[in-house]
Amino acid sequence: MKRIVVLGCGLVGGVMVRDLSRDEGIEVTVADVSEKNLASVAGLPRVKSERADLADGATIDRLVKDADCVVGAVPGRIGFAMLRKVIEAGKPISDISFAPEDAMQLDDLARSRGVTAVVDCGVSPGLSNLAIGRAVAMLDTVDSVTIFVGGLPVPRLWPFEYRSVFSPTDVIEEYTRPARLIENGQVVIREALSEVE
Repeated sequence: MKRIVVLGCGLVGGVMVRDLSRDEGIEVTVADVSEKNLASVAGLPRVKSERADLADGATIDRLVKDADCVVGAVPGRIGFAMLRKVIEAGKPISDISFAPEDAMQLDDLARSRGVTAVVDCGVSPGLSNLAIGRAVAMLDTVDSVTIFVGGLPVPRLWPFEYRSVFSPTDVIEEYTRPARLIENGQVVIREALSEVE
């Protein structure tokens, strides 16, 4: 039986726990600071939950010690520190935390520990990048790729025509912190909302 630890049980982390609980070959331990969040997955088969402060490095060390794999789903403000602790523990991780820091700063650490860390695994970045990568691999040549992402629900209801399905704090940060993008093969940093698109 594989042991997966899910760090964070919010809107997205809870869904991941429910999906993982469907696999009879997996035991899931999920940790979150919120009892309410943990209650949302109570009673699922092969799922243990623990109320824990995931901003505390020693807590993360203890939680992931016996894990075969870790899933990171914490708020972005603690995502980078959590990712570092999991890599230092030598555990493979798939992470959706979308931290303000550049996760590639941990590449050398991950390589030195022999750890696979798949970061920014949300919708975009994440699924959109996989879809584009697949499309580019199937084509003979590609001149450019542009990804547009919207979080607009159907139906769109007033007053905002938006539904918060991610951490609201992280959504606000997406529109306020500098953006990293690849332009002409080089990583470029732009100020938030400094261009039309």
